[in-house]
Amino acid sequence: MELKFKVNGQEIFLQVNPNDSLLYILRDRLHLTGTKNGCSAGHCGACVVIMNEEAVKSCLQKAKRLNNAEIITIEGLTPKEPSGELHPIQQAFIDATAIQCGFCTPGYIMELYGLFLRNPEASLDEIKVALEGHLCRCTGFKPILEAAVLAQQYLNKK
Repeated sequence: MELKFKVNGQEIFLQVNPNDSLLYILRDRLHLTGTKNGCSAGHCGACVVIMNEEAVKSCLQKAKRLNNAEIITIEGLTPKEPSGELHPIQQAFIDATAIQCGFCTPGYIMELYGLFLRNPEASLDEIKVALEGHLCRCTGFKPILEAAVLAQQYLNKK
């Protein structure tokens, strides 16, 4: 099938199998490798991207559902110039020392991006609920939760 959608603001036209996952399309067809494949079953959260302003697990999204969708990946939050600033959520993860190996980090950042897009004033409990579908084996949950709260503060100062 021919697929037409936007990724990080760029219009994409691709021939795909209707059952290809968005994760496969992003990583293997578009070479956007910031989105990680941790489990291929929607359990780890490493593959979270924003689809039509909602955080979704890209390993569970099939191509047949993507026509005219707007996707934002972690690459979409990265500055386009070397002197550019990081997105406030990315900066918060650095400032809170919430990054170890970094494998899970893009999924956490995109989950928080989706949450704060919908609800900039999310409560601590709402943040915890949003992040509970993610796994991290390096830092543990405390620094990640601290990064989430710090990110919310950074975003609300803008």
